Amino acid sequence: MDLRRIAEELRARRDELASELGVVTTIERDPHATVSFGKRVGDGTTEAVDRLNRVGTARELEAMLQDVNRALAKVEVGTYGICDRCGRLIPEERLEARPWSVLCVDCASRNA
Repeated sequence: MDLRRIAEELRARRDELASELGVVTTIERDPHATVSFGKRVGDGTTEAVDRLNRVGTARELEAMLQDVNRALAKVEVGTYGICDRCGRLIPEERLEARPWSVLCVDCASRNA
């Protein structure tokens, strides 16, 4: 396992996630527009649904960003590839597919 390459991948992923998070959390508004929540599906309802979707997406991106940062910290201290919960080794296949994994498959499935 090439930790230098993994750290580079994690840094690149961190930057991508931070950028995506910035886009998702930016709300473009027309200062003259009103938002209404009437009985008909209209712009206000569409905007509310869009905001709910953005909040969900932002939470997912933030959680992944935390995992990426945690994985980077683990690379630095020499514990990369060890499950944060049970202490077992995380299979290489999982780390190849998802280098920011900080939990083994069993522990991650308990979180879901």
